[in-house]
Amino acid sequence: MTHDHAYATYGRQLGTGRSSSPYLQPTPDPINFVSPGAIGSADIVIDDSSVYQTIYGFGASLTDSSAQLMNNLKSQNPDSYWQLLDYLFNITDGADSAGFSYIRVPLGASDFSAKTYSYDDTSGDANLTNFNIGAAPSYVFSILSDILSINQWLRVHVVPWSPPGWMKSGTMDGGSLNTAYISTMANYLLKSIQGFQSKGIPIYAIGIQNEPENSDPTYPTCSMPVSTEAQIGVALRSLMNSNGFGNTKIIGYEHNWADAANYPVQLMQQAGSAFDGVSFHCYQGSVSDQAEFTSQYPNKEVFLTECTGTLGSDWWSDLKWFMDNLFIGSLTYGSSTGLMWNLALDGNGNPLLPGTNSCGGGCRGVVQINNDGSWSVNQEFYAMAQASKAILPRDEGGPWGQRIGVSIGGSLGSALVVGAYVTGRVSSTDWDRYSIVVLNWDDSASTTNPQPIEATIEFRGLQASVP
Repeated sequence: MTHDHAYATYGRQLGTGRSSSPYLQPTPDPINFVSPGAIGSADIVIDDSSVYQTIYGFGASLTDSSAQLMNNLKSQNPDSYWQLLDYLFNITDGADSAGFSYIRVPLGASDFSAKTYSYDDTSGDANLTNFNIGAAPSYVFSILSDILSINQWLRVHVVPWSPPGWMKSGTMDGGSLNTAYISTMANYLLKSIQGFQSKGIPIYAIGIQNEPENSDPTYPTCSMPVSTEAQIGVALRSLMNSNGFGNTKIIGYEHNWADAANYPVQLMQQAGSAFDGVSFHCYQGSVSDQAEFTSQYPNKEVFLTECTGTLGSDWWSDLKWFMDNLFIGSLTYGSSTGLMWNLALDGNGNPLLPGTNSCGGGCRGVVQINNDGSWSVNQEFYAMAQASKAILPRDEGGPWGQRIGVSIGGSLGSALVVGAYVTGRVSSTDWDRYSIVVLNWDDSASTTNPQPIEATIEFRGLQASVP
């Protein structure tokens, strides 16, 4: 489309047909915009005068288990390992890659670790004299370094599943922080950032506590009241500002949509100046609950940082849900990211922490890595890849995509879910990129494939017809 220095891309969400490429351009390519005529059965109206949040990217968590499997693959089949990393993380415009750009990393053990550990398991070490970032498996840092060699713009978001056990009742599994250790925990988090930096891993954002409303005695968890998280956040912000990490974000909450109106709102009321925003998980509530937070704090950032697929679930049903709720829906409700849980697991959802009761039914990784050195990608990959392609920089080092206004009309408008984005350019003389990500979920005549819909796109007074 040659109008006002713009061109359009159109990511079409597929049904159960799986392609080796995560992205498909329609026919004709490029889409031809002309003077408006009759609208299609669905009419997508783009409003680029309404510009919303920047999208920082999509990805998953590099748990210890994910890093272990990827490290094993690297040892068994290094060529295949590097092909996988490129397929996941290459953000070069037009590359045959998902272009994942946001990775979450647990600080210490989670339910996907070989054992329970923190970075300082010396009881009573309030000065953190024995803090050691090397308590984490070395392959966590080597895999992150490899990813950074593919994508130097990778954003790394870290958060603990639990403070060290001695700051609680003696165990990392469940319970709550002894408030006498609030300042110690803030220092622990600062040292974690410094530790990652010492390994060559810059930290983009840090959380105070994963899922602070979840205490489970079978794996590292911690119940943390709003007031405690607020106090740690204030102390940590001061420490970070004094130690060269003033630009590193602090993200609060990190829990389910269901409590969006309460915990994260109260956190901003008590310590808003310390927090850049909050993040949500998908396990309880609805994506629309994000509006309970954004309506009160429109200038705070929102992140969607965790959701997991379940082994054996239906491919097409998953794609519909992921796009509607996460990779289009969560962004529509203000998120700047869309992340799944484990980046990689084996075909049985392992390796899990021995004894944990988490992941009933089995968690599925974005990637499945097998013990014979082979790998495959799951439905989470295809869903995120579609969304990711719309917001990646058009230029090396250029700006990331921003969400823009879009509405859907026509007699079959309800059959489509649409996100629209604009990506600026390094040079003002280059055309911006306008992208839409479209889910057609009208499978009324079939349980596995959407029905074709003749659609029109309206943009700046012009119209295009697409199949």
